[in-house]
Amino acid sequence: MGFTSWSYGPELNDVTSTYDFIHANGDIYAEHIDDKIPWQAWMDDTKLPDEFSENIAFKVSKKPTDKDLLLSVSILNTLRTDLQEDFDGNTPVYNSINDRHIENAYIKHLEYLIEQFQPDYLVLGIEVNEMWINANTKWAEFKELMLNIHHRIKLTYPDLMVSQSVTLHNYYDPQVFGAEAYIEEISEFINQMDFAAISFYPFFKGFHSAEDFQKAFDFLHNEVTKPIAFVETSHIAEDLSVPSLNLYIQGDECEQKAYLETLLLNARDQNYEFIIWWAHRDFDALLEIFPEDLQDLGKIWRDTGLLDESGTPRPAFEVWEKVLGL
Repeated sequence: MGFTSWSYGPELNDVTSTYDFIHANGDIYAEHIDDKIPWQAWMDDTKLPDEFSENIAFKVSKKPTDKDLLLSVSILNTLRTDLQEDFDGNTPVYNSINDRHIENAYIKHLEYLIEQFQPDYLVLGIEVNEMWINANTKWAEFKELMLNIHHRIKLTYPDLMVSQSVTLHNYYDPQVFGAEAYIEEISEFINQMDFAAISFYPFFKGFHSAEDFQKAFDFLHNEVTKPIAFVETSHIAEDLSVPSLNLYIQGDECEQKAYLETLLLNARDQNYEFIIWWAHRDFDALLEIFPEDLQDLGKIWRDTGLLDESGTPRPAFEVWEKVLGL
């Protein structure tokens, strides 16, 4: 059980407090590298951007010796439609997304991060099934790219548990054309990994009850043959309203508690590898410094902490503490 290192605020004290909390309230934690990739530097074997290397060095300095670490790395952009951009804001040029120079550069990226962090688990692609949904014409070549990368990383690090995550909220009962073929494709992909890495935000499906949550879990258990890990998940503890996105979803603390209880029961009964709750605390303070074009997107996850924005524990945190202490 653990959290990501996502901070609730922008100040150094906020970040330090976040690390202190997640190390005190879990036996595993996650570093989520889901930002720009220094593509050109990897391709040209030139100096890495200071912004990148200094950020990684800081995160590594916060790694404790007595906790397992999940390292999740994204090759895709925020919209999950193309490759992540470089530090100059440009997407790397390719003829096919599985071009060898893309594969080689990302391998260098992963090897650098693995050597720096020495993780116990690696997710080398975040929410990769979204590419099938959002940029379907690229999926076949993208899948080939990611399976090649997986194979090469396993050759170099045979003892490292490696996977690529998928979104359960867009895997269970998907609202896509050809849903049956899509589910079969994603299930086959997942079952080639060392473990099934699941990203799940049940409020995206309009789920409100333990019965709703359980349907998704039952589907997952029927589809995958590998050990399951929830590599990022959470549920809203307040109503979610984002008019610009035409989004309004009811939520409250009791519903959040019900989701966590359901998750933990399934983790016990199905012997999950681990679960990672996304943000330990509501990040209202951090959201204030988000770029204007990302403000509304950030609101979607703002109120999913097990602590509210002031640091007051919610009922779900009592459940967390009790189960962690067993």
